[in-house]
Amino acid sequence: MTALDSSVPQAGTEDPFEAGAPVARAGRMACFCPPGAPAPGVAPESALAAPGVATLAIGFALSVLSQSLTLGMLPLAGRLLAPDLRLMAAPYVAMLLGAAAATFPASFLLDAFGRRAALALGASLGVAGGLIMAWALTYNLFAPFCLGAFWLGVAQGFSLFYRHEAALGSTAGARARAAIIVFGSGGLAGLIGPALAFFVAQAAPASLFAATALAAALTQVLVLVLAVLTTARAPILPHRAARAAPQPDWRAFVAPSLVAGLAWFGMTAAMVAAPGAMAGCGIGVPVVFSAISWHVVAMYAPAFFTGALARRLGAQTIAALGLALIAAAWGLEYFARDYWRFASALIAVAVGWSFATAGASLKLYRRANPSRAMLAAHDAVLFLSAIAGAIAAAFWLPV
Repeated sequence: MTALDSSVPQAGTEDPFEAGAPVARAGRMACFCPPGAPAPGVAPESALAAPGVATLAIGFALSVLSQSLTLGMLPLAGRLLAPDLRLMAAPYVAMLLGAAAATFPASFLLDAFGRRAALALGASLGVAGGLIMAWALTYNLFAPFCLGAFWLGVAQGFSLFYRHEAALGSTAGARARAAIIVFGSGGLAGLIGPALAFFVAQAAPASLFAATALAAALTQVLVLVLAVLTTARAPILPHRAARAAPQPDWRAFVAPSLVAGLAWFGMTAAMVAAPGAMAGCGIGVPVVFSAISWHVVAMYAPAFFTGALARRLGAQTIAALGLALIAAAWGLEYFARDYWRFASALIAVAVGWSFATAGASLKLYRRANPSRAMLAAHDAVLFLSAIAGAIAAAFWLPV
C-alpha cells in the first residue's frame, strides 16, 4: 500500500475528487499496487532494477550470516535443554513458526510503511530474539530459548522478503535478476560463517552457545542499521496504471509453491537431523558449526548461475534436478558416520534446495504476475513445509 499525497490540485491538473481518480487525503492508502513500473516521475530506464538492490543484498547477506550461526546451535542446544529428546527440534520449529508468522505482516507493512520502517522492525525483533536466546542459554531455560528462537525467526521471515522486495521494484524482465542478486549474496555471507564461528569458539569456549546467540544478535544490529539506510519504498505503479495492470494468476501459484515446499521440507529435515547425528558420532561442536556454515554457502551461492542454467535447461528441469539432489543427500546422510560424509550430504541437500527454490521462483515470477499477497502466501507455504521437515527430523531421521 502507498499513502497518497495530500496535495491541493493545481490549475490544469485533474481534480483528485473526480470520479475514478485517486482521492488524496491523509491516511488514505491504496491496496497492493502491482509491481513492475516506476513511480510517477521516475524514468522507465531507471527502473530496470529496484532502487536499493545493493543495500538489500548486503542486508540479506548479514541476515544469512546470523542464520548460519544459529542453524547449527539450535538443534544442539535443543538437544541439551529439552526435557524430552523428541523436543530437541522445538527451538528450530519455533524459529520457523516465527518466520511463517512474519510473511503476511512483512508484506502488509512493506506496502503500508515502506522498506525502511518494515525492515527495521524485522531486524529489531531479531536483535531481541538473539538476546533472549543468550539469556536463556546462560541459565539453561528451555521455554525462553524457544521464545528467543521465535523472534529471531520473525526477523528471518522479514529478511527472506528482501528478494521479493528487490523484484517488486523492477521491470518484469529484470525481476528474476534482481531477486537472484539478493539471494546469491547469502553465499558470500556464508563464507564468513566458519571464521566467525571459530572466533566465537576461541573467545568463549565455556559459553559457546550463549556467545553464538549474542553474535547473531549483533549481526542483526548491522541489519537494522542497513534497514534504516535503505530506500524508503520500492517504485509502484501510478493509480491508473495499477488498475490496468494484469491481475495475479493464483492458478500459476500452486505448482511452484508445492515444488519449493517439498524442497524446503527435505532440506530442513536433513539439516535439523545433521548436528545431533554428528555430535553422536563424536564430532566436535566447532566442526559441526563449520559444516553448517558450508551448508549455508551451498544454499545461496548457486543462485549466481541458476539463472543461466534455467535459460538452457528450463526452470522445471532445474527444480526437478534440485529435488533429486535432496533425495540423494538424504541417503548419504542416513549412512554417514564421519565429518566428510555429513558435510557432503549437507552441501548436496543445500545445492538441491537452491536449485528447486530458484526454479520455482522463476516460474512464479514469469507466469503468475505475483502481487505482494501472493509472494507472502508463497513464503508461508515454504516455512510451513520447513516446520513439517523439522518435526519429521526428530522422529525418523538419524538423531
